[in-house]
Amino acid sequence: MIILGVDPSLRETGYGILDSNGGESKAIAFGTIKNGADLLPSRCLVRIADELKNLIQTHEPEVMAIEGLFYCQNMKTALTLGQARGAALLAAAEHGLVIFEYAPRKVKQSVVGHGGAQKLQVGKMVQRMLSLDTEPPEDAADALAVALCHAQSSRGLAARINPPKQI
Repeated sequence: MIILGVDPSLRETGYGILDSNGGESKAIAFGTIKNGADLLPSRCLVRIADELKNLIQTHEPEVMAIEGLFYCQNMKTALTLGQARGAALLAAAEHGLVIFEYAPRKVKQSVVGHGGAQKLQVGKMVQRMLSLDTEPPEDAADALAVALCHAQSSRGLAARINPPKQI
């Protein structure tokens, strides 16, 4: 199964594409869609959607796993994050991908072993799990972690006991 993992953000959306075969996962591509501070938010959303559409056309994933919303005290930050998520969701939905959402704590739990893990721990563990030569950039590591979480959640008993939220 080819999985597109996404860690949405207006200025730096992380993506990671995994080929997951049983208990084995291999990184196909990963990176960050960077939008400069001078780019209008509306243009950032278009760029996120366009870049993800290109990745989907190139790598033909079957599913997208996206990090879900987290508790945020700043309403403006929450709305901006929601808009970036919307651009990513639209890109995947337009290509017919099945979309799954994972809470940030669940992603960290599945990759590191505890839901309160720091970004550095996530990056190091993603590097180790995927046998990468170097640690991926922070947002790409988070996206790969979301994809790994889906790969783990979608097989075996875990999928029947606690299925991921499909959106």
